[in-house]
Amino acid sequence: MKPVVLCILDGVGQGDQGPGDAVFHANTPNLDRLRAEHPHCLLRAHGTAVGLPSDKDMGNSEVGHNALGAGRIFDQGAKLVELAVKSRSAFGETWQWLTQSGTLHLLGLLSDGKVHSHIDHLLALIRRAREDGVEHLRVHVLTDGRDVGARTALGYIAALEAELEGEEDYAIASGGGRMHITMDRYEADWDMVARGWACHVQGEGRPFPSASEAVRTLYEEDPEVNDQYLPAFVIEGVDGLIRDGDGVLLFNFRGDRAIEISCAFEGRPVGFDRGEAPTTRFAGMMQYDGDLLIPRRYLVDPPNIDRTVGELLAQAGLGTFAISETQKYGHVTYFFNGNRSGFIDERLERYQEVPSDDLPFDQAPAMKAREITDAVVDAIAESRVDHIRLNLANGDMVGHTGKIPATRRAVEVVDGCVGRLAQAIRDHGGVLLVTADHGNADDMLQKDGVTPRTSHSLNPVPFILVDPSARWRLRDLDRPGLANVAATVLILCGVEPPDDYLPALVESV
Repeated sequence: MKPVVLCILDGVGQGDQGPGDAVFHANTPNLDRLRAEHPHCLLRAHGTAVGLPSDKDMGNSEVGHNALGAGRIFDQGAKLVELAVKSRSAFGETWQWLTQSGTLHLLGLLSDGKVHSHIDHLLALIRRAREDGVEHLRVHVLTDGRDVGARTALGYIAALEAELEGEEDYAIASGGGRMHITMDRYEADWDMVARGWACHVQGEGRPFPSASEAVRTLYEEDPEVNDQYLPAFVIEGVDGLIRDGDGVLLFNFRGDRAIEISCAFEGRPVGFDRGEAPTTRFAGMMQYDGDLLIPRRYLVDPPNIDRTVGELLAQAGLGTFAISETQKYGHVTYFFNGNRSGFIDERLERYQEVPSDDLPFDQAPAMKAREITDAVVDAIAESRVDHIRLNLANGDMVGHTGKIPATRRAVEVVDGCVGRLAQAIRDHGGVLLVTADHGNADDMLQKDGVTPRTSHSLNPVPFILVDPSARWRLRDLDRPGLANVAATVLILCGVEPPDDYLPALVESV
């Protein structure tokens, strides 16, 4: 049965076949053939199935890969923060330490997408700061346009500006689009973080009388720009510089796009010159990397995910190969391994990161899918490892651009890669599991049928069992989800899943 290959088609869900369903409208002969010839089903990949507060909440790559690797459903970022704010446990020692400072700066993504942050958490922080007598407060906003509508920033800013009104010295100080400043991940573009540092800390950016005016003007000047890519701006008449002794809270709860800016504030090695960096009291909403302790201080404890697939395979002495390109490398390693950095057992594991292109994703929709597939096909032929997992990022990363033709092309490239993987399994043995971590490319238009949708979807994702030996079949499970994949991988690798794992999707014939 060696190897068991888990192929994660990032952002490729099962849509409604409407005009915004780039997956359906792409030419996908390989996926179509696999569904016609092999057992397949749909998996829930959002909401309560991945530990989010409600089934109205979109899944995302972080919680999706956590579930794929954990085999159980853990309360995740948005839900953990929501509970901690309601119980007031978020406002413990670290909060008191932050607020005993000069000015309190709140930095993060301004939306209600529940993928990286939620505006309700920010408003709760502001209200608590007012209750605790914080005299000086600045908010540094990152506009979204990715996990929510492409041009929705003005509504969130209006709500924030209304909350900040009053006699206190509370104000928005700076801002810009999440994909232009601050929120890089996996060290793909340190210049993005450098631009955020210059804006938030040093006050460098185009001046505007208010954040609302900044966004309105930038929209008018460039009808094509969406909230993700708004240039950096600062607010006239507001002293928003971050100085020695100030408190800084990054109110994002998701880790991947929070780590680099956290390192900059904590004085860790970074890929840009911080200049005369202030010494601040810095904390995150959560700890974004539990092994590297980034950041050192945080308000809400992350989920404690133990006994992951990676750990159990290593304990059984089985070898693993995990690979993706830079944009999703941490998902098949860090997130799949329960938010754990580095190797579980370096003797048994091989991780490979393929550097991502430094181009807009819609301009290079193939990304690095073919190079990743080359490496996996070689690994299948060598048959030296027991488990291979790979992430093909195209459906998600190109889907987030809102460009449907480019996304169709991205899905078609992924389809060709899946065909090659299936052929390698037929030629050399093993089992191929094809699934996704959440939807995106399958739902790319708003309800008006015209406006691009750049966020994830609420759709289920495919699961296809490619077993040329015909030794395995799908079980009839009630409402299976991503967390059922973990036990499936273990059973196919000959490892008995723990009793508290959700049941496997397969059984022997």
